[in-house]
Amino acid sequence: MADRVNWFNIAYLQQGTVLQREVYNLLQELRIMELLADYDPLLAGTIPLGIQVEGSDLDLICEVHDPVRFTAEVHGYFGQLTGYSAVTRVVGGITRTKINFHAGGWPIELFGQAKPARQQNAWLHMLVEGRILDLLGESFREEILLLKSGGMKTEPAFARLLKLEGDPYEALLDLGGLRQEELEYMCKKAYPYIQ
Repeated sequence: MADRVNWFNIAYLQQGTVLQREVYNLLQELRIMELLADYDPLLAGTIPLGIQVEGSDLDLICEVHDPVRFTAEVHGYFGQLTGYSAVTRVVGGITRTKINFHAGGWPIELFGQAKPARQQNAWLHMLVEGRILDLLGESFREEILLLKSGGMKTEPAFARLLKLEGDPYEALLDLGGLRQEELEYMCKKAYPYIQ
C-alpha cells in the first residue's frame, strides 16, 4: 500500500480508516495545509500509516527558514486554540521550531526546520516504516501497536521487532536507503512470521 500512496496529498486519508477520514476532515476544516502552503507542510508520523495509539498526535512537518515569521503566522491562525505553545531552539546546530495545540480532539504538532520537509527525518522514517509494514503484514502491524500501546515510541518499536542495533532512528534511516529487494530480505530474515 505504501508504495501506491501519494503521501504528498492528504486526499489519500479519505479512503482510509475512520480515524484517517476524521483527520482529513479536521485538516480541511482548519485549512492548515492551505494556510501553511508557503512552508510545504507534510503530514508525517503514525496517522498516515494507521499505527496511531491513544494520545498519538498529528505531526505536520514544514520547511522553515524564518522561525520568527513562521511562529507569528501560526500564532495568528491557531494561537487561540487549547494548549497552544511555541518553542524555537537549536539542536545539533539546527534551528527547530515546534508548535503544539489541540483541535477537534486531536493534539497537533507543527515542526519546522530549514530543510525541505521531504528530506526531514520524520518523513524519511515514515516512508521506510510504510514499506516495512507493506512487506511484513498485519501480524507485524499488530505487534508494533502492542509495543506502542505499552509506551514505546514508533522507531524503537520497529527497531526491536527487526532486531536493529544501535540508535533506532539512525538504523531506520539506513534501511530507507536500501533497494526494495534488500529491504525485503533483511525484514523477512529478522521477522520471519509473515502471514
